[in-house]
Amino acid sequence: MQQAVDFLDESKALSALLTPLSEAEFEASTQFKGWTINNIIRHLHVWNIAVDLSLRDKAAFGAFVAEMMAGVRGGKLPEFEVSYLDGLSGHALRNAWIERAKATAAAFAATDPKLRLKWVGPDMSALSSITARLMETWAHGQAVYDALGVERQDTDRIGNIVRLGVNTWGFTWKNRRLEPPGEMPRVRLSAPSGAVWEYGEPSESIMISGSATEFCQVVTQCRNIADTALEVTGEVAHQWMGIAQCFAGPPQDPPAKGSRHRADRGV
Repeated sequence: MQQAVDFLDESKALSALLTPLSEAEFEASTQFKGWTINNIIRHLHVWNIAVDLSLRDKAAFGAFVAEMMAGVRGGKLPEFEVSYLDGLSGHALRNAWIERAKATAAAFAATDPKLRLKWVGPDMSALSSITARLMETWAHGQAVYDALGVERQDTDRIGNIVRLGVNTWGFTWKNRRLEPPGEMPRVRLSAPSGAVWEYGEPSESIMISGSATEFCQVVTQCRNIADTALEVTGEVAHQWMGIAQCFAGPPQDPPAKGSRHRADRGV
């Protein structure tokens, strides 16, 4: 699956960003819930382990879910992840995470995309599972790039996240127990390569257009729509961009305007 290759490439890009950091810099806070860089890499590593187990060992995956549910009861997910990884941090954590990502990518690349896998929520296909790992790596990685003041140079592999954003149009409303207020708006985006990606029925009155990167930032809730240059036309399009959510779990609100941005400093 190309998505497995894309997942690994996104992981490698984030790993390269982290390589020059000192051990102390891994404890720098980000704009995502105040999580540190260590928190974010632990989170990615733990759930890469989980998706790997879902593919390779169903019994071990079931045991992981039971341990996770017990660990977060009355507590917070980052605390469970620290415990699960025995406090692994800094470059030792980075090394363990990227090596597991390599193994996971190789395993999924050799898997039938339609294979159904258990997950914490509903079962997913192998294709959806590894695409979700790519999306989460990219989305959480944004907080790290922002904290370090680095502008990420995206590639067309974010097309996977664009499609996820478009495909979760209905989920965004259903997740909030709402009926979609109409047909999905036309989406016309400029890819990093300069290609134009278009989705939905042709329309000039209900449309979202602009940067594919910024569309991904909105549907992953890394940015408030007001902090992007996306052109949003029509009430339905405005409503969608105000609550868009391409990731599983209970409804989450986007960050407040101005709260997520690239820090004005270098690494």
